[in-house]
Amino acid sequence: MQTAIHPVDEKLPAAKLFTLGIQHVLVMYAGAIAVPLIIGGALHLPKDQIAFLINADLFCCGLVTLIQALGIWKFGIRMPVMMGVTFAAVGPMVAMAGNPSLGILSIYGAVIASGIFGLIITPFMSRAVRFFPPVVTGTIITVIGITLMRVGINWAAGGQPMIFDAASKSMQANPNYGAPENLAIAFFVLVSIMLMTRYLRGFLGNISVLLGMVAGFMVSLLLGKVSFDGLGEAGWFAFIMPFQYGMPTFDLGAIIGMCLVMIVTMVESTGMFLALSELTGKRISNEELANGLRADSLGTVIGGVFNTFPYTSFSQNIGLVGVTGVRSRYVCAAAGVILVAFGMFPKMAHVAASIPVYVLGGAGIVMFGMVAATGIKILGNAGLNHQRHNLFIVAVSIGAGMIPLVAPQFFSHLPHWLGTIVDSGILLATIAAVTLNLFFNGQGAESEAKAFAMAAAHSSDH
Repeated sequence: MQTAIHPVDEKLPAAKLFTLGIQHVLVMYAGAIAVPLIIGGALHLPKDQIAFLINADLFCCGLVTLIQALGIWKFGIRMPVMMGVTFAAVGPMVAMAGNPSLGILSIYGAVIASGIFGLIITPFMSRAVRFFPPVVTGTIITVIGITLMRVGINWAAGGQPMIFDAASKSMQANPNYGAPENLAIAFFVLVSIMLMTRYLRGFLGNISVLLGMVAGFMVSLLLGKVSFDGLGEAGWFAFIMPFQYGMPTFDLGAIIGMCLVMIVTMVESTGMFLALSELTGKRISNEELANGLRADSLGTVIGGVFNTFPYTSFSQNIGLVGVTGVRSRYVCAAAGVILVAFGMFPKMAHVAASIPVYVLGGAGIVMFGMVAATGIKILGNAGLNHQRHNLFIVAVSIGAGMIPLVAPQFFSHLPHWLGTIVDSGILLATIAAVTLNLFFNGQGAESEAKAFAMAAAHSSDH
């Protein structure tokens, strides 16, 4: 008797893979190119070199996504995961960029060293899954969704409230933030996705997010709000050479800071993998979790070699899996191929970059809200009605996770090196949830068995 193929391992026709893959690429594109733009600006690189950093980033995004989704030996979780540069590394890298004794080669040296460090500690990090029963997992995934909602809401308003002004080399108020036309088009995209999700069936229903973004793009184009400036100057082909800027240098302080970033991203990735496990209905083992974290670390090494930055599993795309219901990892592999092509053919990447950010915002509110809704659904299996202590775990952990969102200066008087930890709401929520769960519920064989049983029962509902 032939064993049924899990939806995660389903191979779809090429046309569907391409269309669904493009949908994933457009969702994560703005986030993918943001870090090279920030670091390139901090290094005061000329425009052509910043363009190279973006091409290198897209190339590596695709390459590492292929490793994560398809798997090579013990690397890759083999689930629908998209990879992108982690924002957790921005602070330390900007600090390095501003230090005359360090610069870009020290950044790449620290990135490579932190990736190797990640490979070394992966076996220890993967065993931590026993500390993530439903009350912890549900809380973390809820905070991931709420944290992402800030991104989606800012996108819908037209980007960030404050933007970097190249002329004055300072942060200035974004004059287009919250413009009525931005909000109207974002709302139009949101409503379009809801209508298509309600009335379209089959494949068209699965690409409702893409169709909503296309509709928003066309409206923006008709209103003259889409700019293709720079398309003519963009090259047709860009070959990504390793060590483009020379051999990396290794500074101990920079390496320690980046290794701390690696620990943060591995904790966040663990939460994202668990969220994906819930959305796809496929339980992941400790070994599979280790393979996923190992791919994050290998991707970071690859990033340092190919002139870019630390990589992690992109949480933006987890919401897309929940919205569309398409769980095939080969869709993300197709997206990886598209990203490699974008990195090697800059004109293609430039067209994708022309999509106004508020169009992405309308879709982001749907997708990121879906992540939070998944966390709330998991909390339904956490025995909140019967275990009073679990309510305290959820309450305090979500409160901790909200600190960087609602009070960015809350920890401003703490030592600067702690910024990587306290600036991550996801990490604060994880630390609080795991610690409080150990305090109230302990962690032994019996509680672990109950956690797995509850998770398995929830997965059977999909």
